[in-house]
Amino acid sequence: MGNGKQHGWQEQKLIDMSSMAFRVDESIGMVLLTGNSHPELAKVVSDRMGVRMGDVVAYNKTNRETSVDIRQSVRGKHVFILQSASKNVNNDVMELLIIIYACKTSMAKKITVVMPYLPYSKQCRMLRRSSIPMKLIAELICKAGADRLVSLDLYKKEIQGFFSIPVDNLRASPFLLQYIRDNVSDLRNAVIVAKSPGVMNKATSYAERLRLGVAVIHGEQKDEEESGQEDGRQSPPPNYAASFELFPSQMTKEKPPLTVVGDVGGRIAIMVDDIIDDAQSFVSAARVLKERGAYKIYVVATHGLLSMESPDLIENSPITEVIVTNTVPHELQKMRCHKIKTVDISLMLAEAVRRIYHDESMAQLFRDVTLDD
Repeated sequence: MGNGKQHGWQEQKLIDMSSMAFRVDESIGMVLLTGNSHPELAKVVSDRMGVRMGDVVAYNKTNRETSVDIRQSVRGKHVFILQSASKNVNNDVMELLIIIYACKTSMAKKITVVMPYLPYSKQCRMLRRSSIPMKLIAELICKAGADRLVSLDLYKKEIQGFFSIPVDNLRASPFLLQYIRDNVSDLRNAVIVAKSPGVMNKATSYAERLRLGVAVIHGEQKDEEESGQEDGRQSPPPNYAASFELFPSQMTKEKPPLTVVGDVGGRIAIMVDDIIDDAQSFVSAARVLKERGAYKIYVVATHGLLSMESPDLIENSPITEVIVTNTVPHELQKMRCHKIKTVDISLMLAEAVRRIYHDESMAQLFRDVTLDD
């Protein structure tokens, strides 16, 4: 009888210990890793979540090969890899792929990639005899072992279809709109300006939320690779034997002079776009807006790449402020241009990670957000 009681007590103790081990495993079942692309953002996200960053070292060997050393166990854990894109974009991509593959071969239970700015996203369509590098990057991420991707304001929403894994395309518009409401004085006298007809949907969405009017800049001189003027494959060659006289003649596209469709005289102009990389087109548009009577000019974009001489161009332009998020590092650019302001979106990334880890719905993060944002 005594032995039976003792045996039952031991079974109960084993059950209690197993449940305790389960709770402990649940409490440490998440691992946050990051490469060298944007450690500041990863640190802010980890601090918001109260989860310590995982121990991983990514470095380049003497022959410039990328090497990754994960110095803790990820077996059976849900790994979140926070990696964005910096000026060393190709190295950032290789770091991400190797970290994913290292976690996969170390038997991680799930691997979720959190990439606020997706590199190569502007190369998402074929021009001339080129390729679609964004499709290649998507397949590499999937083949490396990622189970899910979280990004922010993809350049084209159709990029989600390049992946064979679930993709959450979060929006930065709530944070950017809140910054405009809090920091742009005399907002009732403002007008939302689409920098080009291609972002008219985004400008309209912002204007409806802020209860403002809309204007659009027409005749912007686009980059050659985005113009679409030379999308033909130049085949067959001009001296080909067959006759193509029955084909309708094509008129050469000629861009009209840069102009503004809408009234901006005596008003605050707020230009919106997805990415600001080469600032020359923004500066040219700002000069036209200034000539049309706009007395303050703001530029709002999600991803502030600000490459090459962009900070100097902005500093010496009529632009009042450039408002971007911290999806990519741009501290050096801010040192060269005091007009650049940063909106922190780490709260959204932290909440997305928390919801994915606990298998909760992501619908709350898309509340009051339209497809045009």
